[in-house]
Amino acid sequence: MTMSGPYTVKVEEARQATGNKPSAGPVYRCIYAKDGLLECPAALESPWQFLSDTAKRIPNSPLLGRRKLTDEKGGPYIWLTYQEVYETAMRFGSAIRSRGVNPGQRCGIYGSNCPEWIIAMEACTSQAITYVPLYDTLGANAVEFIINHAEVSIAFVQENKIPAILSCLPRCSSNLKTIVSFAKISSTQKKEAEELGGSLDGELPLKKKTDICTIMYTSGTTGEPKGVVLTNEVIMTEVLSIDQLFEITDKGRSEEDTYFSFLPLAHIYDQTMENYCIYKGCSIGFWRGDVRYLMDDIQELKPTIFCGVPRVYDRIYTGISNKIASGGLLSKKVYEFAYNYKLSYLEKGLPQEKAAPRLDNYVFSKIRQALGGRLQVMLSGAAPLPMHVEEFLRVTSGTPITQGYGLTESCGGCFTSLANVFPMMGTVGVPITTIEARLESVPEMGYDALSSMPRGEICLRGTTLFSGYYKRPDITKEVVVDGWFHTGDIGEWQPNGAMKIIDRKKNIFKLSQGEYIWVYGNSFESFLVAVVVPDKKALEDWAANHLPEAVDYKSLCKNLKARKYILDELNSTGQKHKLRGFEMLKAVYLEPTPFDIERDLVTPTFKLKRPQLLKYYQNQIDELYSEAKEPKV
Repeated sequence: MTMSGPYTVKVEEARQATGNKPSAGPVYRCIYAKDGLLECPAALESPWQFLSDTAKRIPNSPLLGRRKLTDEKGGPYIWLTYQEVYETAMRFGSAIRSRGVNPGQRCGIYGSNCPEWIIAMEACTSQAITYVPLYDTLGANAVEFIINHAEVSIAFVQENKIPAILSCLPRCSSNLKTIVSFAKISSTQKKEAEELGGSLDGELPLKKKTDICTIMYTSGTTGEPKGVVLTNEVIMTEVLSIDQLFEITDKGRSEEDTYFSFLPLAHIYDQTMENYCIYKGCSIGFWRGDVRYLMDDIQELKPTIFCGVPRVYDRIYTGISNKIASGGLLSKKVYEFAYNYKLSYLEKGLPQEKAAPRLDNYVFSKIRQALGGRLQVMLSGAAPLPMHVEEFLRVTSGTPITQGYGLTESCGGCFTSLANVFPMMGTVGVPITTIEARLESVPEMGYDALSSMPRGEICLRGTTLFSGYYKRPDITKEVVVDGWFHTGDIGEWQPNGAMKIIDRKKNIFKLSQGEYIWVYGNSFESFLVAVVVPDKKALEDWAANHLPEAVDYKSLCKNLKARKYILDELNSTGQKHKLRGFEMLKAVYLEPTPFDIERDLVTPTFKLKRPQLLKYYQNQIDELYSEAKEPKV
């Protein structure tokens, strides 16, 4: 066994191409798993034990909290204790069984993040019932498809989702028999429910590691949603790996910690973190569901653990940067000095808390307070975090930020950068302690897993991978080959053993002159065009200095001079990054409305849905190609 950089070990040699199998690079593990991948202890059978054990240990500690709202104004957080959540979940679980839903059958959960979502999840796990998140952002008729495909017989539904569930009920009635509302109920209804649910002393069904805990339908970019099957063992082992890495590289979390829940609970990223928090005895506070009040909710909750996606971190960066830019000359000079001073010490290897503690207190304290003032952990996933945003957060937040990579099929994170390891910036880090990884060559795209800078498709093997796609052995066989899950993402090993995501296998197309580009382009054309959502303030500031007449934002997006300005800015950036001629844009369409979930243009984690974007903007794309080929007068 030999080292590959300071943070990974090689456990298998490379494989040369044979027959129709492409070559593959060596197999690597995280240094902390050098003696073997983390496995689930024999004593653990189900994630239900996380809640039941913690409720016994700290019954009166707060678990689930939401803000009290008065006339839409946010008040303090109101909390349910571990004991209260445990008892409610037990009653809910018993009530589910009374409706004829037995262990192994499926229960849907449909709604945004709130205490009831977690209680419904725990009620299912208490009875060995498989829970199935329902969400309508997977496209038209997705809820109907999931209910029928997974044979969901009972569903917990948030009150604002009840009309949607009722609208598809006629086509789901052969499966869905019971709908339970999240809404507050009267004392009479509560008494009836408790009678229906029976006592808390009822014997719970036996649970096994191999039981299916959840079937989670993916927000894939093409075709029908795929049901990812995750067992009890996989979810528990993922949680234990998160805990192990916190303990080794930073510090373990405890009942002193508070987690801010706002990323969709229907997705594996937030769900895994909330399971981890329950295991450790942390508190979980939910946002009120309105992005306008996101920072206000953070200010009130003062979380110590924050999980975000790049789009959220970019908004935080932009908001704070604008405030700094609008300050006086002296304050800007002081900030620039402090920023560069601390950055230099981070680059020298000093940990966050030792790089510049006085500057943290006197210069960056307001930025830390904007994030609640108590943050100790920031995690980023779901898409690449821009380097300048990651650097900014590392320098100014007073908190280590780690970027990770994962999929529903890997039960969330399968790679993570390590806290306070500054050279991992811009990467997704090393495999977690349950995963080993290798790259497989993609010769048609020019990626060679055996080159001096290994590049290829990321393939995973380990103890936290899915069991397959529900009722779809055909597509399971397409992505799981010889025990290796093929992610479809292109990675590049770094000298220190970290992985960098550089491309996506399925989103590549070939231009007429034979070059591969990862942006939109018609395969029968020799140049690229783009749909761009411009920054409103930047475009309006430009217009104030370059257009004689006042023009509103939507009209600006149609203005030929504004379009040329954006096109020139993008190509100028491309030239700075040494893009080649065929990688430059010939024409752009300016879209005033950001790509959103409502129009089915992005996934719930804000990844672009390319086929849907093409369909939506097909007319504009066609016009751009025609316009770009017109002879210039």
